[in-house]
Amino acid sequence: MRVSEAMTREVRVCKPQHSIWECAKAMADMDVGVLPVAENNMLVGMVTDRDISVRAVAAGKGPDTPVRDILSK
Repeated sequence: MRVSEAMTREVRVCKPQHSIWECAKAMADMDVGVLPVAENNMLVGMVTDRDISVRAVAAGKGPDTPVRDILSK
């Protein structure tokens, strides 16, 4: 198997001000468990499905919470 056969060609990036819901929806649409978070063309972190479940849902944060509050750095 070649890397090109398994890789994601269409990369979507969340911005720190995007809501948890927006990032979760993008992850669901692409069937991925992680998205890069970037600002001014610089990577500031990653948001994972675990970040959403543990740092957001389990912590009682709402879906409109900015992803900057839960991302992995």
